[in-house]
Amino acid sequence: MRKTDARRLKHSELTELRKRGVSAVQDGQPATLVAKVFGVQKSTLFGWLARYRRGGWGALDARKRGGRPPKLSAKMLQWIYDTVMKDPRQMKFPFALWTSIMVAELIWHQFHIRLSKASVCRLLNQLGFSPQRPLWRAFQKDVELVEKWVKEEYPKIRALARKQKADIFFGDEAGVRSDFHSGRTWAARGKTPIVATTGARFGCNMISAVSPRGAMRFMLVEGRVTGNVFVEFLKRLIHNQPRPVFLIVDGHPVHKSVAVSRFVASTKGKLQLFRLPPYSPELNPDEQVWNHLKNHGVGKQTIAGPDHLKRMILSHLRKMQKLPSLVRSFFGMPETVYAAT
Repeated sequence: MRKTDARRLKHSELTELRKRGVSAVQDGQPATLVAKVFGVQKSTLFGWLARYRRGGWGALDARKRGGRPPKLSAKMLQWIYDTVMKDPRQMKFPFALWTSIMVAELIWHQFHIRLSKASVCRLLNQLGFSPQRPLWRAFQKDVELVEKWVKEEYPKIRALARKQKADIFFGDEAGVRSDFHSGRTWAARGKTPIVATTGARFGCNMISAVSPRGAMRFMLVEGRVTGNVFVEFLKRLIHNQPRPVFLIVDGHPVHKSVAVSRFVASTKGKLQLFRLPPYSPELNPDEQVWNHLKNHGVGKQTIAGPDHLKRMILSHLRKMQKLPSLVRSFFGMPETVYAAT
């Protein structure tokens, strides 16, 4: 790529070049690529960004000279940009997601310049970053089976429950790991950030069930959830339950195990199991229990060890259990409202 000699450009041409370069970075284009396309040094590009940060678009006017020096120079901006493109743990931060407070701390330690949270957010936006969720979930599902479940299968289950005066619960198993992170991280626009993990982690497995009436049951598990472990949860679920229980779960092999089938048969109708369509976790309101636990409970906390993690999980689940309105709200999601009544 041929380099652009700014000295040979007219003032108006250089001004336009600067504005286009700054706009490209702010739109999320990689700074290295923008500099290459515009035929300038990367340091020159960050000089334009420093000018813009100091005085807005007017500061990019090539006819203007001098002015007070920017608080953050071109070299500083380039260092900040290159650093935020890395994993925070490379900078010895314990948290894997960039936050504006962390970036402010980084700038203070590196340059001894104090910036407010608003200034840091504005700076990151000017450098082409935006707050994004780094985790995504993909699943396969049969749309026709899902539609049949919502319009035909579940209404039949609900009608049968009313006839037998049974309570409907949705159940699920989940695990929370010490390296789970909740929230957003600053990253280049258009590039989904990835959080790398190591083997140095620990976790806790759980089983829970929720009903449209706001009832919630849960059990923490030592080790894997097996057929016998799930049977223990089922025993607790129906213990002192005056009405029959219809439990809706996914197609996990544990739910189809011999131990579970034998136990369900032994209850003589007090407990019946039904299964959701394959690959359709969004249909299960109990998924929101784990989402709430991870995103509002332990996902943003510093975990000291396995016992600490367990105590935090127990505390949060017990709080949820005392909030029937919160549990009922899990049946108000667009994908779960079908089961609200």
